[in-house]
Amino acid sequence: MKDVTLYTQPDCPPCQIMKLFFNDNNISYKEKNIKKDKTALQELTKKYGSYSTPTVVIDGKAIIGFELEEIKKELQLD
Repeated sequence: MKDVTLYTQPDCPPCQIMKLFFNDNNISYKEKNIKKDKTALQELTKKYGSYSTPTVVIDGKAIIGFELEEIKKELQLD
């Protein structure tokens, strides 16, 4: 099983869609809300160079933005 982390923030429709996608496909993930968790925000910006949500990290690889096809490919769902 792949290690999946989803960086989100409130009022982010693509974040909600990403959570639905993961749940519908039985993909377990850790959610990190960058508005509530300052450490998560620092991780997102410093470690992954991202300033937007959703950002999905799969086994250490960051996929920035709502890139569903790339996420499917990385999770081997195709």
